[in-house]
Amino acid sequence: MTGERVGTELVAVVTAVADDRPLVLTADEGQRLPSGPLRSEHRSMQAGLSAWVEQQTHHRLGYVEQLYTFADPDRSAAGGRVVSVSYLGLTQAPTDRSDPEWRDWYDYFPWEDRRPGATGPALVDDVIGPLLDKWIARSRRTDERDRRELRAQVCFGLTGRPWAPELVLQRYELLHEAGLLPEAPARSGGDVVPGERMQGDHRRILATGIARLRAKIQYHPVVFELMPDAFTLGRLQTAVEALAGQALHKQNFRRLVMQQDLVEPTGGTDTETGGRPARVYRFRRAILDERTIAGTKLPRTR
Repeated sequence: MTGERVGTELVAVVTAVADDRPLVLTADEGQRLPSGPLRSEHRSMQAGLSAWVEQQTHHRLGYVEQLYTFADPDRSAAGGRVVSVSYLGLTQAPTDRSDPEWRDWYDYFPWEDRRPGATGPALVDDVIGPLLDKWIARSRRTDERDRRELRAQVCFGLTGRPWAPELVLQRYELLHEAGLLPEAPARSGGDVVPGERMQGDHRRILATGIARLRAKIQYHPVVFELMPDAFTLGRLQTAVEALAGQALHKQNFRRLVMQQDLVEPTGGTDTETGGRPARVYRFRRAILDERTIAGTKLPRTR
């Protein structure tokens, strides 16, 4: 019997931060993530990913780590099955901010942005919560209804529960199971939650990347891979808030950064902050050798 041919595809979640926007590099007018085959000349998957991302997009990746391998049976191509190996890659902000291939995270996950003025909280309260209530009510068994209700409360911070920024994938999976996403196989009465879709399971892969990065910035100084060589503490806080999708207490944030010796002053100042000149800092990379764990732990929201 002829065995099934299995191909390997590398999928990249390439992230940058521009101003107050967390960006992801996309292809096909935002419909998918950059992807390409693993070739024999690549010495490793990471090397292959970096090579074709730079070739196709002209962006050099800094930090790269593997996310997850997606091998669902329904991921197939003509003549065989495709296994997708996903990676998270971080790079500097694009020079051309108008490049349409760079998309805001929150175009795809608007409920994840809970910063002041964002629509995320209202979307959860006014749209997602009521739609999940309908899904919960359709449960045929009491135990099933109780499980659905608990998942909804924990994932979306309902009934007074706290919002957990890192539960991005769990929230996406819950909406998918409830049939509230256009890519869900069983649509729930035609109702869908706002947010752009992507081809195949690329929005699921993007959710995995966002979740990993949100968790990572709480214990590892990976955020500095997204920063320019010199920056103000205000700009650093804005970047972390954009990634986390929540506001941070200014003094607590600065105290944590300074107490952990993550930055050092350059001696320069920035006069474009709108007030008094702000001191300019750089990441103190020696911290990576001095400590096995150092991070920008997120203070509680206001």
